[in-house]
Amino acid sequence: MTKIALLGAGGKMGVRLATNLKGSRFSVDHVEITAEGRERLKQAIGADCVSEDAALAGADVVVLAVPDRLIGKVAHQIIGRVRPGTALIVLDAAAPYAGEMPERADVTTFVTHPCHPSVFPENVTAGKRDFFGGVSDPQAIVCALIQGPEEHYALCEEVARTIYAPVSRAHRCELEHIAIMEPAMSETVGATLCLALREATDEAVRRGVPREAAMDFMLGHIQIELAIAFGIFKESKVSDGALHAIREARPLIFKDNWLEAVFSPEAVMASVKDICNPKQAA
Repeated sequence: MTKIALLGAGGKMGVRLATNLKGSRFSVDHVEITAEGRERLKQAIGADCVSEDAALAGADVVVLAVPDRLIGKVAHQIIGRVRPGTALIVLDAAAPYAGEMPERADVTTFVTHPCHPSVFPENVTAGKRDFFGGVSDPQAIVCALIQGPEEHYALCEEVARTIYAPVSRAHRCELEHIAIMEPAMSETVGATLCLALREATDEAVRRGVPREAAMDFMLGHIQIELAIAFGIFKESKVSDGALHAIREARPLIFKDNWLEAVFSPEAVMASVKDICNPKQAA
């Protein structure tokens, strides 16, 4: 049986992963340094933790469920204690893309990240929506084999599909592709624009629009506008009035070179370095 060492098992993400690994074909050693985290894990799935040394000594796969800024630091701390042929799975591309990972030729490095359930879900269960993913609503995932033999890709993707289940599809990407998607595409642009939409809604309320009306209006328009913009609702198009508003608004909201400023290799590298260590940001 393939043995996994799950580091950070008592954190919020760690508990999510531990819950999905329970009952799988994998044997899991849980590692958590905080008493609070150990208790959280115990309450969630009834599992006890083992020492880091014990977990690493027998692990075929090590999953680092730790904060993004700590991935490189923790990897350096454990790299000398894993067996040759071990697969090291990290859940964010920032540390490996920024060159923060330790070098060891006989250890596989693999990165995987969830896409989260789509705003246009293909198959969802009745009842409460699973916005984050990993519980009930299917989500896609992205994966990259950074270093190691090709045969390790299938094993690592299987682990990724298990920890993020239910998974609709897995996209094999290059490390650079995942760094472009996060932080640049989904956070620098996506999250920023989402918060701007909320700020615009709050401003409408401040100017007298009833809050429920403003929320219903904005969220409804977001759905149809996204569906049109991404080619999902092909039967419709942006109205002439909306196109005019867009043309007038773009120079007020966006700088001319904003895409290059966000997506250039230099900008992406500066962003991931800032995630790993803000003091080293370019």
